[in-house]
Parts: sequence; structure tokens; C-alpha cells
Amino acid sequence: MKKLLLTAFVFMILKANAQETPNPLTFSGYVETYYSYDFSNPANHEKSFFLYNHNRHNELNLNLGLLKANYTTDKMRANLGIMLGTYAQYNLAAEQGLLKNLYEANIGVKISRKSNLWIDAGVMPSHIGFESAIGKDSWNLTRSLLAENSPYYESGVRVSYTSANEKWYLAGLVLNGWQRIQRVPGNQTPAFGTQLTYKPNSNVTLNWSTYVGNEQPDSASKWRYFNNLYSQFQLNEKFGLTAGFDFGYEQKSNKSTAYNVWLTPILIARYAATDKFRIAARAEYYQDTNGVIIATGTPYGFQTFGYSVNLDYAIIDNLLWRAEGRILDSKDKIFADKNQNFYVTSVFCFSF
Repeated sequence: MKKLLLTAFVFMILKANAQETPNPLTFSGYVETYYSYDFSNPANHEKSFFLYNHNRHNELNLNLGLLKANYTTDKMRANLGIMLGTYAQYNLAAEQGLLKNLYEANIGVKISRKSNLWIDAGVMPSHIGFESAIGKDSWNLTRSLLAENSPYYESGVRVSYTSANEKWYLAGLVLNGWQRIQRVPGNQTPAFGTQLTYKPNSNVTLNWSTYVGNEQPDSASKWRYFNNLYSQFQLNEKFGLTAGFDFGYEQKSNKSTAYNVWLTPILIARYAATDKFRIAARAEYYQDTNGVIIATGTPYGFQTFGYSVNLDYAIIDNLLWRAEGRILDSKDKIFADKNQNFYVTSVFCFSF
């Protein structure tokens, strides 16, 4: 009888421990289908060349289908994400073969017993910006001009530190380039990045990210310097505000002391009317007169204002419907020989 009671007691302890210990391996997925109409009515069904999400005109399509595995313990972490969709087709057009379908693949190791200090290596989401390819996590349906024309992903090594109170996050990176898995042919020069994030409380986020690198072969190197700053404020339960500003400059030629400059400010407001219904509005401007990032070949280059309004409705917890109207207004006629263009887009976002 004693042996039976002891056996039952040990079994109960083992069962309790098993229930308390989470499985380090988890799987998740995300599917975002869309329909978008460009009122310039492009014959090839491709929207403006500087847009990389929801960029197929007048057809039902898949922006992103993502299946991700994550392994996390106290001392290590790893992520592997495989994707399909027009986001992958257009954003990773410069990559080769199966790399075009790689969302992320990285391994991290904790290198301090007392501090939350990690080193991660592989293909990772970008350290720049407040938007990602996963639309449900972004306030607006479409991505901003700021996000579309700065890195969504990066490849390299990152050392990061999070303070004990989780208010400070610092990271330093050595990278293969500006949104690149593979280097530019003839380029043997590493690129570098930093990130500093301060969260004084759960309602405020302040971020400064940088990038320094050469995107040309070493024989014709032109150094690029880039800064990304943004602040996010949840002013109350219903109203949130995001303000961002990117600016960069790149040498006009090899060893030049003159630089081409581009910049982009943005302001987004979001209002949660109910637990299921939200509305967000965005105003933005992108200036790249010398065509460093967006080359138009027009007299004044890319100087464009953008405005959008989107409505979100959570059908169930993991299924979101969104609709957006967006207008872009350019100084030059870059939209089918017009200065202005209008888009409407609708998406369904499913996650598990």
C-alpha cells in the first residue's frame, strides 16, 4: 500500500512538472489575402514600382502566407519562417533560388548568466522601423512609403541587451547589406547597424535605429548613412499616435565629400471605437530628389505626399478584415503621366 501511494505521489509530481514546463517548440502561421484597385489602371497589373506589398492591381492575390517554427529556452532561441506571396516575390526579387521564400532563419545564444545579453546570427527581421510584413501587427492596412523603401529583413550577426526592468533595449549589428541575404558582387565590406529603444511604461515607445554601409562593389563604393526615429504613444484605451522620421545620405560618387540626401516624416493616428472595430489615418511625405532609393528619372525626383484611412473589423480573435483608401500626390507626373494616384485595398488576415 505504501509503495502504491508513493508511486502515485511521484506520478502526480512528474505530471505537475510536465504541465508547468512549457514546450520550447511552437508553431505559428499567418495568411493575408487581398484585392487592390489602382485607379491608374496599369495594363500589367503592377502598381507603383516603389510599393512592395499589396502591389497587384485588380486581382485577388496572396500578399503573405507564412509558416513559422520557434524554439526558445532560457539559454538559446531559434526561428525558421517559410513564406509565399507577392510580398516575397517583389521584396526578395534580388535573392536567388529558395532564398526568395525565406522569411527568417536565425539562432541565438544567451552569453551572460546574470544579464539578458544575447547574440543572434542568420536572416532576421529588420531592426529598422515600426512596421513589418505581417500586416495584422501594423496600424495601417498598406505599408508606409517609409517602410516600403527601407529594409524589411537583414542578414548578419546581432548582439542585443535588454535591461532587467525591460525599459531599455540596445543592439549592435554586422550585416551583409541593405535588405540583403547575399552580398552585392564585388562587395567585401560589412555593413553596420544599431538600435536603441526606451519604453518608460507600457504606453510609450521611443526608438532610434541606424544603418551604415556601402551598397556598391568595393571599387565604386558609396557609403550610405541612415537614421530611423519613431515614437509610439497609447494616450488612452482608445487612442494611439505614432510619429516617425527617417533621413539618410549617401556619397554622390566614390570618395566624394558631397552627399545625396533623402528624408521622410510620417504621422499615424488610430482610434479603437470598440473591441472589434478600429480606424486609422496616416499622413506622410517622402523626398528623394536625387533618386538614391526611389529613382524616377523626372526633373524633381521623388517628392510625394501620401494620405490614407483604413477600417479594421475583428470578425473573430484570429480573423481580421481591413479596408483602406490611399492617395499619393507627387510633384512630378510619375503615375501614368499624372501627379496623383488613388488606391483602394481590402484584405483578410488569418493567424494561428
